[in-house]
Amino acid sequence: MREQVRFAVLGPVSAWRGAVELDLGPPQQRAVLATLLLAEGAQVPVTRVVDALWGTAPPASAVGSVRTYVHRLRRALGESAALIRSVGDAYVVRALPEDLDLAAFRQLAARAEQARRDRDVTEAAVHLRDALALWRGPALSGVRGEFARAQRERLEALRLSALETRLAIELDLGGHTQAAPELAALVAGHPLDERFREMLMLALYRSGRQSAALETYAEARALLAEELGVDPGPGLQRLYERILHADPGLLPVPAGESPVVGSSAAEPPTRQAPPFQAPTSMTPTARTPTAEAPATEPPPPAPQTAAAPQTPVAPPSQPAQPHQCAPSAPPVPAQLPPGLPGFVGRDGQLAHAATLIPVDDAPSATVVIGGTAGVGKTAFAVHWARQIAPRFPDGQLYLSLRGFDPVGAPVTPAQALRTLLEALGVPPRELPQDQDALAARFRTVLTGRRVLILLDNARDAGQVRPLLPGAPGCLVIVTSRNRLGGLVAVDGAHLLHLDVLTAQEGYDLLVRRLGADRVAAEPEAVREIVELCARLPLALAVASARAAGRSAFPLSALTAELVDGHGSLDAFTDADQAADVRAVLSWSYHALSPAAARLFRLLGLHPGPDVSLPAAASLAGLTTPAARTLLTELVHVHLVDEPAPGRYTSHDLLRAYATELSAEEDAPGEVTAARRRMLDHYLHSAHAAAQLMGLTRDRITPTEPSEGVRGESYTVSKRAMAWFDAERAVLVAVLREASAHGFDVHAWQLAYCVEHYFGRQGLWHELGVILRTALESAYRLGDPTALAHIHRGLAQAESYAKHISDARMHIERAIELFGKVGNVLPLTECQRRLSVVLEVQGDLEGALDHHRQALELLGPDGDSRLRSWILNGLGRFHSLLGRHHEVLVFCAAAQAPARANDDDYTLGHVLNNTGHAHHHLGAYDEAVAAFGEALVRFHRVGGVPWAEAHTLASLAASQLGLGHPERAHALLTQAVRILDRFGHPNAGPMRTKPAALPPEGLRAARAG
Repeated sequence: MREQVRFAVLGPVSAWRGAVELDLGPPQQRAVLATLLLAEGAQVPVTRVVDALWGTAPPASAVGSVRTYVHRLRRALGESAALIRSVGDAYVVRALPEDLDLAAFRQLAARAEQARRDRDVTEAAVHLRDALALWRGPALSGVRGEFARAQRERLEALRLSALETRLAIELDLGGHTQAAPELAALVAGHPLDERFREMLMLALYRSGRQSAALETYAEARALLAEELGVDPGPGLQRLYERILHADPGLLPVPAGESPVVGSSAAEPPTRQAPPFQAPTSMTPTARTPTAEAPATEPPPPAPQTAAAPQTPVAPPSQPAQPHQCAPSAPPVPAQLPPGLPGFVGRDGQLAHAATLIPVDDAPSATVVIGGTAGVGKTAFAVHWARQIAPRFPDGQLYLSLRGFDPVGAPVTPAQALRTLLEALGVPPRELPQDQDALAARFRTVLTGRRVLILLDNARDAGQVRPLLPGAPGCLVIVTSRNRLGGLVAVDGAHLLHLDVLTAQEGYDLLVRRLGADRVAAEPEAVREIVELCARLPLALAVASARAAGRSAFPLSALTAELVDGHGSLDAFTDADQAADVRAVLSWSYHALSPAAARLFRLLGLHPGPDVSLPAAASLAGLTTPAARTLLTELVHVHLVDEPAPGRYTSHDLLRAYATELSAEEDAPGEVTAARRRMLDHYLHSAHAAAQLMGLTRDRITPTEPSEGVRGESYTVSKRAMAWFDAERAVLVAVLREASAHGFDVHAWQLAYCVEHYFGRQGLWHELGVILRTALESAYRLGDPTALAHIHRGLAQAESYAKHISDARMHIERAIELFGKVGNVLPLTECQRRLSVVLEVQGDLEGALDHHRQALELLGPDGDSRLRSWILNGLGRFHSLLGRHHEVLVFCAAAQAPARANDDDYTLGHVLNNTGHAHHHLGAYDEAVAAFGEALVRFHRVGGVPWAEAHTLASLAASQLGLGHPERAHALLTQAVRILDRFGHPNAGPMRTKPAALPPEGLRAARAG
């Protein structure tokens, strides 16, 4: 029996099968899953998912992007893909309550409430402990946007309510001694929340600490007056009066008089966060009504079966009768091919095309319909031509120019002119022999006529130009795999580009081909077929033909066939070459120059999602100008697209075709060399960027680049950061490619080079994926230095993911390995990172001691930048221990090397700690100056929004200390805006309770 998939939103959005965490992809994809899971079994319309991801300004491709994300999530869930079901134009996640931590939390909270009503408070406490143990950090960690922020605040309110109830019960049960430290931490985190302060006062009083309880009230009164200008609430005031007068009624009920048998004050053992398991106090039951899968899902609305609406036809300038040259004139030509019965969609392109038709005496127009092979250029051209045929009463001509024909040679302009003139009634014996004379005769015959000319499958502009009419009123429609830029630039043609279908258009196409009932019976299989066909009309036509020929088979069988063959074109073959995807793509490929054909094949080795010009040049071992020329050739024949300047991509079926060709035509040695050059490009580009940005404090020596590698070059750190931002998804894919193909040195060294960038951006999940992949390569190599570096990186990633035991294991392993190889600088860095882990575990003195060891290891002549960070860390830990005068001493020592090196990033953090020390010592003017300079330094660095936000919040606190609440409010608003933009979990607490934030800001500042 397969293991059930368990989902979690009370922390990072995650899923597990057994003990294995599933890779749910990038943040936006996780946000889709989070939106569906938060519905807890209810249907979520696609429009609501779009709103959740993009708010009020979604991109035009939003719905298609959501469909893609859902498809990828299903692939990530593997055999449990059916958990995400389509119901009409909505999705629903069918999960048992015990398989979603939020549902489990609600059930446990409900059972606790029932136990309280039954007066069994011990049982209620057990249920509440189990419920709260499900939280693994801030809810929806890593999911950005306004929707996530609002949901995060809502869920946090649920958690605090359950926590309040549990602590109240435990106080009633006599657990005041155990509850006091936890309540003190809650008050520190929520200083304006009187619920927890009231319970803390009661716990302290019952523990024999009357004066501490009264001091807690005094702190609350001062804070409320300063922050809000109000007095404590009646409940807090009454408790203060009772404690002041030592009211015996506040003491706990003696155990013998308690109606509850036993005590639940002691905390259970700490639970491991992943994988999420339903607590033992939660008895598995049948599915709840909201999670029960219906026997049959309602089908999506059936598409309209009527023909597509016709483009509005303006009245022709002349009566719609055939033009009569003489009583014996031949019939008006009407040569357009029949329309395609399965034509769907393209409404936007048809509307645009309608604006290009010449009206009255306007000059003749030429429209070039371009797009990749199989995208449906001819079908579109014929469909549009037949719609507007009544506007051209003197005839409609059609001619295939066979520009990319697999058998025959392209039609010459002279041949084309003869054919067209004969169709217009000119006797063959009257036709001249010279091409220019034929073109002149053609223009003469068309004068005074309104004729539509459809020229299909043109090869280049030279083949089309002689066929253009000179007189007003005619329309020429040209289809081509080439861009025919010459016709656009010289002859004023209009370019109309066709992309692959939208997901909905692909769905509608299958409805037309297979029937609404069959498609409605298996909507999810249909969605998968559309995506596996890359939404390419030809591939969808081939797949639907195969399904139509096997009407007794379910569509899921076709889906399985396509999945099994994904990465090849075997599922899209046909005896008719015109319907064989591989054959149709080959017509474009065989038209390429040999150099462009080679580059196209090698691009199939690149893992995507897109490739830059220098990366493509490195892959082929070419100069950048040579690669640009060949890429332009590939763009012109639509074998690759250029969606952004200098970045190239192609759909999955083209990539599969390129991979097949490379396997057939390129020697294994050449393939290996090309892959090595590609990996060299990314490794050396990442290494250069990391060094320029100062992201690495110890050094590695990358493998020597192969001949022909074109690395990126940067002159300023912002350019390097922009490169990391642009290549972020590519770097993850390339590193996996390196490890999968045995380039283990490239894998671990690339992980080392990108580690600090991903960490600085807070991309902890992606960093974990990268480093775990690199760890496999490092183990295969058996290289202790490689293993040490990767273990050190994983310690940081696991620390920020709140997997503290794993983080400690990794950092201790790194220390052991660096110690064996005698590498002092990274060993020193490891001591710093161990301090971070110890801090989270509550061992501040231990953290301080390891920072002292790091300073001793570094020695007087060690790396000056690392010295600044260690001294800054020493100051910080003294701050956490309340020794603020010592903080100033260490931070002053840390500033000196940072200023000498003009190291803005380091200096920004040192000045932050300096400002906090001044603030706690009451020197608000000095604190404001330090925070102000820290902001300037962070602005210079760029790319550290979280540091800027928390510096602004700290500056706001000091401005309050100086009596400037308006300035403080403005600064805090600015800080919240920055954190909101990045979906940071501290945005909510900062918005409502700014003093709740730790003055040091994010823990990322401690790791540097």
